[in-house]
Amino acid sequence: MSAELWRRQVRWMYRDGRPNRLARVLNGLAARQHAAGLGPRHWVTLEVRGRRSGRTVALPLVVADHEGERYLVSMLGDRVNWVANVRAAGGRAVLRHGGREPVRLVEVDVADRPPILRRHLALAPGARPHVPVDRHAPLTEFARVAPGIPVFRVVADRSAPGTEE
Repeated sequence: MSAELWRRQVRWMYRDGRPNRLARVLNGLAARQHAAGLGPRHWVTLEVRGRRSGRTVALPLVVADHEGERYLVSMLGDRVNWVANVRAAGGRAVLRHGGREPVRLVEVDVADRPPILRRHLALAPGARPHVPVDRHAPLTEFARVAPGIPVFRVVADRSAPGTEE
């Protein structure tokens, strides 16, 4: 499959920033795979409480490492459910990759996002069709799109039940 055909396929799966039925099925499979610890260490499942339903919502994401910290990036921008759910939950969530890690997700200032976005694209080929910047572009290009792409720093949540203070 050519690179352009693949990009069109991925964009079709997330038309209007929402996953279609096929994308939802594939995300569900990937979330179970990542939670079980299968695949690279940076493949995780994010679990967060749904702001409307109150049920736990699970989805697969890629953790980007940068300067000793870990980050989650919304490849589809600001208007996606998991971002709204994380914000409504005060940043409290769980990352799964073979185990459970209670975390707090802290939104990163726009000015600090460009190098994290570039690192994310290096690790997450599936995100590349959704970000209007080449992964090898200078940081100034990433700064241009950074306001529309939420980034969260992953912090251990020591106050979560079952964790030590």
